[in-house]
Amino acid sequence: MAPSQSESDRARLAAVAKGDQKAFSQLYDRLSGPLYSLALRMLGDAAEAPDALQDVFLQIWRRASAYDPAQSSVFSWAVLMTRSRVIDRLRARGRRSRVVVYQPGECNIHEAISPDASTEESAADTVGKNDEAARVRSILNQLPSDQREAIELAFFSDLTHHEIAQRLNQPLGTIKARIRRGLLRLKERIAV
Repeated sequence: MAPSQSESDRARLAAVAKGDQKAFSQLYDRLSGPLYSLALRMLGDAAEAPDALQDVFLQIWRRASAYDPAQSSVFSWAVLMTRSRVIDRLRARGRRSRVVVYQPGECNIHEAISPDASTEESAADTVGKNDEAARVRSILNQLPSDQREAIELAFFSDLTHHEIAQRLNQPLGTIKARIRRGLLRLKERIAV
């Protein structure tokens, strides 16, 4: 009697945990299609979906030994990983769309655009956004250095609060408080 697909997946993943590249390739061939479809559907971006899929398979390669067959099937485990990676990307995309980034000599403004909004901008709109970006950058530079650094790492480097805490060797609560206080100050000063 031939083993079920679920049993074959578990055997392949066990081999992947031991560094078997052929088993990894077979697992990739089996799972990449449905996982790519999920990533594409969630992201809505055909250019970003392969990157998300690559992140997932890199995680599968690294974490194969952590898989617990009592918790879920290999397919379900991979779907959960894909969902998690895609949500991380969507959150990062959301952060980038809420933050105005200004570099001298260039304007790189990310904004969420409503589906019915026109994507064409007038010269006056562009100038207005450039002025607003410069103003936000100026206000950001006036924040205390610890708050500014935490905000820049969170929004411009797309780091999580945990990653910022590790990088700055500070407690997680301290990082969260710095970001919260800094954002409140930004909000107050921008509203003026």
